[in-house]
Amino acid sequence: MKTSMYTPQLIQDILDFNVGEHPGKMALICEKTRLTYAQLDDMSARMAVALRQNGIQDGDRILFYLLNSAELVVSIFASLKAGAIFSVLDYANTPETLRHIAADCEAAALVTYDHQWATISGLLSELPSLRLAICVGAQAVPEAQVLSFAAIQQDYSPDAKPADRIPDDLAYLIYTSGSTGKSKGVMVTHRCALFTCASTVEHLGLSSSDIHTSPLPLSFSPGMNQLFQTLWAGGTLILEQSFTYPVMTLKRMASEGATGFAGVPTILALLLSMDLSRYDLSRLRYITSIGAALPTATIQQIGKIFPGVRLFSTYGMAEASHALGLDPAQIEQRPTSVGRPFPGTQAWVVDEEERPLHTNATGELVLRGGHVRSGYWNNPQLSSKRFRPAPLPGEQVCFTGDIFRIDEQGYFYFLGRSDEIIKSGAKKVVPREIENALHNLPGVLDAAAVGIPDPLLGHVIKAFVVLDEPTRATLTAHDILKHCRQTLEEFKVPRQIEIRDSLPKTPSGKHIKTQLL
Repeated sequence: MKTSMYTPQLIQDILDFNVGEHPGKMALICEKTRLTYAQLDDMSARMAVALRQNGIQDGDRILFYLLNSAELVVSIFASLKAGAIFSVLDYANTPETLRHIAADCEAAALVTYDHQWATISGLLSELPSLRLAICVGAQAVPEAQVLSFAAIQQDYSPDAKPADRIPDDLAYLIYTSGSTGKSKGVMVTHRCALFTCASTVEHLGLSSSDIHTSPLPLSFSPGMNQLFQTLWAGGTLILEQSFTYPVMTLKRMASEGATGFAGVPTILALLLSMDLSRYDLSRLRYITSIGAALPTATIQQIGKIFPGVRLFSTYGMAEASHALGLDPAQIEQRPTSVGRPFPGTQAWVVDEEERPLHTNATGELVLRGGHVRSGYWNNPQLSSKRFRPAPLPGEQVCFTGDIFRIDEQGYFYFLGRSDEIIKSGAKKVVPREIENALHNLPGVLDAAAVGIPDPLLGHVIKAFVVLDEPTRATLTAHDILKHCRQTLEEFKVPRQIEIRDSLPKTPSGKHIKTQLL
């Protein structure tokens, strides 16, 4: 753990501190690339110098259109060292989405792969703000406005001047991959990011001996947190490009002696479906689940397969990351809870009139604390709906749009999105209750419940289910419906069951329900 004298003011101070403490310690392992803290510092400093010498100024926005990679991590710290504001885009996004985001934030620079040359050329000619592009993979580039990532490491010195920034300056934008509407940029200051780091490191008990594995994309708010919190603790991050090839991830975890693993419910479900006895995961001491709520059946299965491994179930959103967390000691007693507020955080639920609600009442979750973001980039109208005045002058709280209840002991329970509540006749149905019931059926890998129009009741329930390979041959929609009738109240029982191979999701593992209908 860091000493009491460790008080970073800017995110890049994390890297500077660790270079001073243990420059030769491994900071990052990604595919075949291994970087020590000193190497990561040197490479990012060279790129920062290149950015400054090619016109990037304090507060300029830089977009990274890259997969999880060593080049991406270097670029992130280079941007911070150069005093810029960065944003990592999900590489699954189309060039049209990239164009929209680049225009929205008036990007000054773009870092992407050389095979995206047509996109780079188009954006350089279309967007007046875009003055520079850096190509990963290119040895030579045909335009003066374009640099090669590899050449930068050869041609520029590592003598980057400290950025003239303060903790309240913006560090990065997280463009949300929400299930509806256009992406919007959530503004994150250095102070906010560092508060989240400190709070999470304390909650998880991270230290410099930890070797943390994350397949979460850095375009996703919790994915970015994995990077910063691991380096804050002085540990080693095994950054996976994705979880597309889980065998390779597990082999790397075994060979490196991984102590931690971060996933979303879909990743954990896939992990649990594998034969894990083939891999030496004896050093694993914790697993974190981020994003959507974990099904009770998944929690129970993790407890059986990984006895002694601490499971941290957490809740957060791009607008207020890592807000609630459940003590692993409570996971068996309260498997459906996402815990209590993180250190330095307050949370409560309110009714439609924004009045605080009593114990076990259902209402919208409101969050207060240093992890609450600064609003949406260039969108004051939308910002004012989500971020509202708080008790202290100049402070704001986050109205999450998520429906919660709090029990007598102060534990929080996620029930669903306010815009997902299904009104069926005179009843209100929370999809999460139906999805939990479906997940408790052996063989169900994934489930989503939505409302479909009904001439009499307004809406009725339709459920979409993904089954594992052995179960597909034996379990029918009729069997699933029978299970629902045995476990749910009548008005919550789906009228229709549809079995699918997969369900559309955001990178955080949340269902994109608009694509189901």
